[in-house]
Amino acid sequence: MSDRHLPARARLPLALLAVLALLAPPVLAQQATAGDGEKKDDKQVRTLEQVTVTGSRIRRVEVEQALPITSLTKAEIDAQGISSAEQLMMYLNIASNGSDNLASNGGIVSEEQRGNNGVSGANLRGQGADATLVLLNGRRVATHGLKGRAVDLNSIPFAAIERVEVLRDGASAIYGTDAIGGVINFITRSDYQGLQVNTFTDVTQQGGANIYQGSVLFGSGDLERDGWNAFGTVSAKRNTVLRGDQRDFSNGFQPERGLSPDTRGTPFATIFSLGSSGVGASSMIRNGLLDPAGGTTRMTAVNIYDLPGAAGCAAAGPNMGPYDYRLWGVPGSKYACAWDYPQAAVIQQPLDSLDFVGRATFRLGDNHRAYVELTGSRVKVAKTFEPYQISSSTSTAATAFGPSTWYPLNATTKPTYDLLYNALANYFGAGQLTYGAPIAYRWRCMDCGGRQIRTTTDSYRVVLGVEGMWGQWSYDVGLLRAASKSNSVLGSGYYYTDALRQILGSGLLNPFLAPGQSQSAAAMAALEAASARGVQLYGGESVVTELDASVSGELPWLALPGGRIAMATGLDLRREEYHFNGDQRQDKRPVFLAPFDDANALGNVHRDIKAAYVEFQLPLLKTLDLNAAVRHDNYSGFGGTTNPKLSFRFQPFEALLFRGAYSTGFKVPSFNQLYNGISEIPYTGLDLADPKTCPGGKADPNKPGCETIRPVELFGGNPNLAPERSKQRSFGLVFSPMGQFNIALDWWQIERTDTIRLADRTTLIQYYDVFQANWIRDASGQVVAIDRRYINSGGSLSRGIEVDANLNGEWAGGRWNLHLNGSYLTLFKTKPLEVLPYSADLVGSYVRYYNLPIRWKHTLDFSYRRGHWTHTLAQIHRDGYFDEVPISVANGSYIPPAWKPRVDGYTIYNYSVTWTGIDKLKLGLGIKNLFNTNPPFTAHMNDFAAGAGWEPRIADPRGRSFVLQLEYRIW
Repeated sequence: MSDRHLPARARLPLALLAVLALLAPPVLAQQATAGDGEKKDDKQVRTLEQVTVTGSRIRRVEVEQALPITSLTKAEIDAQGISSAEQLMMYLNIASNGSDNLASNGGIVSEEQRGNNGVSGANLRGQGADATLVLLNGRRVATHGLKGRAVDLNSIPFAAIERVEVLRDGASAIYGTDAIGGVINFITRSDYQGLQVNTFTDVTQQGGANIYQGSVLFGSGDLERDGWNAFGTVSAKRNTVLRGDQRDFSNGFQPERGLSPDTRGTPFATIFSLGSSGVGASSMIRNGLLDPAGGTTRMTAVNIYDLPGAAGCAAAGPNMGPYDYRLWGVPGSKYACAWDYPQAAVIQQPLDSLDFVGRATFRLGDNHRAYVELTGSRVKVAKTFEPYQISSSTSTAATAFGPSTWYPLNATTKPTYDLLYNALANYFGAGQLTYGAPIAYRWRCMDCGGRQIRTTTDSYRVVLGVEGMWGQWSYDVGLLRAASKSNSVLGSGYYYTDALRQILGSGLLNPFLAPGQSQSAAAMAALEAASARGVQLYGGESVVTELDASVSGELPWLALPGGRIAMATGLDLRREEYHFNGDQRQDKRPVFLAPFDDANALGNVHRDIKAAYVEFQLPLLKTLDLNAAVRHDNYSGFGGTTNPKLSFRFQPFEALLFRGAYSTGFKVPSFNQLYNGISEIPYTGLDLADPKTCPGGKADPNKPGCETIRPVELFGGNPNLAPERSKQRSFGLVFSPMGQFNIALDWWQIERTDTIRLADRTTLIQYYDVFQANWIRDASGQVVAIDRRYINSGGSLSRGIEVDANLNGEWAGGRWNLHLNGSYLTLFKTKPLEVLPYSADLVGSYVRYYNLPIRWKHTLDFSYRRGHWTHTLAQIHRDGYFDEVPISVANGSYIPPAWKPRVDGYTIYNYSVTWTGIDKLKLGLGIKNLFNTNPPFTAHMNDFAAGAGWEPRIADPRGRSFVLQLEYRIW
């Protein structure tokens, strides 16, 4: 590990063990530097070979590094039962709690995340997956083909990984201007001889979300003897689906705690009233129904199962229950039912992947090598949503399912129609109904099946390079070509709009089937004929081509009191390309709710980046080193930018080391942010007024100038965007008074300005004077549109402290190690405008969609190795936070009796044991989530973010699982 190198002083007192153990409770504590799984015995001599460490181009011995780096070996990763880069990011405390995994981006997501089908991203320190640089063997990887903004971790050949290095600091001066949050470098083997087979299974106790993986590693050739080595590894993996109904905590019907579904589209449809004029006048219910029980509120949504004396909503169909009209503040839905769509949602997307990694190395004389690397992968992900909600209760015929699809009275529908009419008449009285008029409703079409988008991503990466030593100077020259091509097609559950409208309007498809009843054969045949399965949705490709060269060594003619100056310099020429093909169909027939994205189709857009950098290692004193680096990048379309990085390492005596760094960053907009087409979305609310004549923009018919406006809102790219800028600072210490104990503490701060974000409506209203141009008016001065495209606006400020501590010793003939790694977030603030002060601190508060800024995260693991056995017990903790406040609580109209403002913390334990008692065989067994701990309850609902009753950015929905790993070297 990177912070375990300071030498021993004396035996550690037992009191220090007690002190470190006190840090274990979930109050102060991530796995940033991992355990001691492969540490050599203290009696063995450790050779300090010169290596290039992530974050610097200067080759040095490990003990010289000054930057905060997390390094995890394959053995340490295996001990935690981690089988993918996505799982690794959920495990690392340096990684944020963002919507970057296949659980948190499986359902409703923000505007910026739409189309990110099946993508898992690396998001360090909450700066976003597009501000975290992902490397494979020190070089770039193509971003995902659909959005082109972030690398998809599912395409990383994880089975071939030998170690992972995470630079917990900005590295724009070395790797590029986009490494604001940090760098994660996945490192594979460089050579191999033999044949090895690996299998991995991770099976859950409750079913669903099982993981199966197998790989074969093969290689031949001795580089020293034969002058060459070539190896390759092939890996296949399958993650099975996990549905909400397979886990009890995925339950939206907990109204006493402030959680209830806001949908009245139910498997047995809810009947709606649309007023006494316009299209509403032609429906069976006009202007609502007065409740015989008293009161003046008219019932506008009624399910006959919820009427007094009826069987109740739960008897009407799967996952149904009463609509909590108090929680949502809709008294006219007192007799409506709701449907718990989180139970039907997919909370872990299924995934299949196949990848290959190969490398061939050839010796050219004594000091030079040529190499070629080849990686390729195919990843298939099925993103599944709940079945259609058919809202024929909409008030205009222009919508997909308006009055023409209301449930009619005819020979086919009469038995059901009469059943509905009689149930309503018996309670409300026939005088409030119009027999023979069609019925408006909202219905969950369970017979339509879950909506599925299938995405296939093919990626490849080729690197040709030459490296070696020329005298005292080392060099590396490489040519890289990498691409990621994605294609999304519709799976089950999508239907052509016109055909579906005709089926509904005829009454052939019945929205009012009681449990146990089935649609007619004719209805199912018509539904199958209307299916849009297999229709191509969209596709895209991201390509990066790069030529880089670097040289490093000591300057023999320059020396300082601490030693000779070392230098590294290099060039980086890169082209980034992207295209998005949108809707390529010849037949443009509408498919209901299919997210076609033709407005954002892009031809082949590209940019060229030319960069040069230089880095100096300055040993000012024997105890003080200064590293100074500067990089100049020139982006086509944006011009040049120069970004420095300064870091120091001060070791006043052997047991204590201080380190710190300062750097700047510069992140250009993505192709989508620049060039996406403009989409117009009507604003349907009734609460908006013109902020020019009505400060605050809140509609009030009693105030002149505050009349309701309903303009369209414009979304899309903005070619006038400027780059974001950032400043990163860090300061830390490493204290190691003896070989049995060390601790590292690192403080960090990241400030970003000119943040690129979608224009927030609230900001446009509140600061109308600044954003007048975003309110588009016609010739008479009336607002007709609001420009909400991407803008540079405001910034963010975040700070934190990271801790890493190790305690080890000998016991009963074996060696043990106690390791604590934690991340403590001290500050997270944002501001909508650069000239404004920052907002209140958001740490410990609920934030939708993006990074959830919890205060404290830690991993505490204990490992014990004796003979052929290695045991590891790990505690993983995530702090609680203040929950999203339900609408009724926020406005004071209703407080659920069991509602709590704070979400509990989440703590789980993992155990594994590894045995190597047979030559060439390594066997591992493990239990993840040892006590089968459920995610803590949260009152946020699927209507606004993934998860309902639980938070996928914090917790693993899989529950207890059993891991079996087998590694066998055949020869």
